[in-house]
Amino acid sequence: MNIESRFVDGKTKGLPYDTTPVTEADIGTQGWNLLRGDLPVPVAVLKQSTLRHNSRWMRQFVECNGIMFAPHGKTTMCPDIFHLQLSDGAWGITAATVQQVRVYRDAGVSRIFLANQMVTRLEIAYIAAELERDAQFEFICLVDSIAGCEILARELRAVGASKRLQVMVEIGIPNRRTGCRSKQETIAVAKAISANQDVLNLVGVEGFEGMAYTPGITEDQLQNRIVSFLDELGETAVLLHGLGLLTGPSLLLSAGGSTHYDVVVERLCESVVGMPTRVILRSGCYISHDHRMYRELFEKLRVRSADICARAGEDGLQPALEVWSVVQSRPDPNRVICSLGKRDVGTDAGNPILYRWFRSGSHSEPVTDVIKGEVVEVNDQHAHLTVHDDCPLEVGDLVCFGISHPCTTFDKWKLIPVVDDDYNVVSAVRTYF
Repeated sequence: MNIESRFVDGKTKGLPYDTTPVTEADIGTQGWNLLRGDLPVPVAVLKQSTLRHNSRWMRQFVECNGIMFAPHGKTTMCPDIFHLQLSDGAWGITAATVQQVRVYRDAGVSRIFLANQMVTRLEIAYIAAELERDAQFEFICLVDSIAGCEILARELRAVGASKRLQVMVEIGIPNRRTGCRSKQETIAVAKAISANQDVLNLVGVEGFEGMAYTPGITEDQLQNRIVSFLDELGETAVLLHGLGLLTGPSLLLSAGGSTHYDVVVERLCESVVGMPTRVILRSGCYISHDHRMYRELFEKLRVRSADICARAGEDGLQPALEVWSVVQSRPDPNRVICSLGKRDVGTDAGNPILYRWFRSGSHSEPVTDVIKGEVVEVNDQHAHLTVHDDCPLEVGDLVCFGISHPCTTFDKWKLIPVVDDDYNVVSAVRTYF
C-alpha cells in the first residue's frame, strides 16, 4: 500500500474527533488551523518552513565540507522526511535495526547504512534477499568480532547469496558500546572478513564518537577524547590499507552523531589513508532540532567551529517540532496544569520547555515574551508548571512547549500534522516506530 493512501479518522491521535475517513495525503486540504482550535490537544506539529530550512542548512554544510551524508532515520522514522533529506542531497539513510531497514525499503530508500551488527538468521536472510531482489539496492553494515564475521558468512552461504555484503569494521571505546577495542582485534576481524571474501567485502572503518562521553566529563576532556578517537579511526584505516586488507577502489570512513559532527569533518577529512577516501556523516536530529539539548549543543558547535558553520549559513539550525497543549487547571496561584504528559513528549533529556501561549479572541498570534514558568513534573497525561502569581495563563489557554531530544517525542506520535507559519495544517507525516 502506498503510504499516502492510508486512511485515518477521528480515532487517530492528533486529528479532530469527528474526522471521517480521509487519506493521509488529503489531510492538508481539510482547512484545519491549530490556533482556531480545530485540532485536539495535546498535539505535536512540525513547522514546514523550519524543516525545509534545516534540511537546506545541512545540505550546505555537507557540500561546503566535501563529505557524504547519510542522516540517521531513527530520529523520525518518517518516510516523508527521508525523502526531503534525500532530495537535499543525502547519500543514503542510516538505520540502527533491520526492522528500520524494512521500513526504509518500503519507502523506496535505495541506499542504507546499518550502523550496527547483524547476528541473527532472520536479519541476514532478509538483507540477502533484498540485495538479490533489487539490483539498485546498496547496503552497508558493521562487524566488530570474528564471531560476528563467521555468522554473517555462514548465513549468507546458507541462503545462497550471490552478492557480497559490504561491511565496515567498527572501532569502539573500552567499557562502552560495540566496536573493536584494539588495533590487534581490528586486524583480526579484518583478516576474518578477507578469509570470507566470497560473501563479504570490507569497504571501510566506522565508529561513533558519542560514546566518548561519560558523566562528569568536562567539555575540554570530551573534545580531547573525541579527537583521539577519530584520529584512531583514520590511523586504523591507514594500517588496514597498508596490510592489504582494504583494497577497493575507494575507502569509506564514517562517524558523526548530532553533537560533534564538525569535529568529525575536521579530523576524518584530514586522514591520509593512501587511497581515495570518502567520509560519511550520520547526524539525524538536525532535521527537527529542539529547544534545549541540541540547541545548546549546536551553540557550542558554532563557537567551536565558527568558520565551518558560517559556510553553511549564519542562521543555523532552528527547532521545527512543537507540542501544543491547553491549560486544564490552575489549582494554586503558582501552579498551572496542562494536558500534556509522558505519552505525548519525551522527558529523557529534560522536561518540555514553556515556549509560547495563545488566547483565542485576545491574541492574533502566539505570544513569546510575556509568560515565564517551568515544567517541574510530568505525569502520564499532565504537565505541572510552576509560575509567578501574576502569570496571565488561564484555563482554556493554548500553550506551546518546546522539546529536548526529538527522538523520544517523535516516537509518541504515529501521525504528525505539518503546519505553515500561521499554523494552518498543510499536510501530515507518518512515523513507523
